[in-house]
Amino acid sequence: MTRSPKRPAPTGYQLRVDGHLEDHWSAWLGDLTLTRERDGTTSLTGFVPDQAALHGLLVKVRDLGLILVSVQAIDP
Repeated sequence: MTRSPKRPAPTGYQLRVDGHLEDHWSAWLGDLTLTRERDGTTSLTGFVPDQAALHGLLVKVRDLGLILVSVQAIDP
């Protein structure tokens, strides 16, 4: 496997899930900001310190039975 040049680790992520989540899920999902979008999805945006934390967040999304639409690294 050929590795690409070292990139700085992203400090933020935006996950989109199908459906609208209630605000109380923010704390359980690592205090991410929840934004209910007009297209019927919810954006989860915020700081994720490393890949292990990102995978933990994805497990929580799975455990809630949510449909994951997208995951995107974003600038802080």
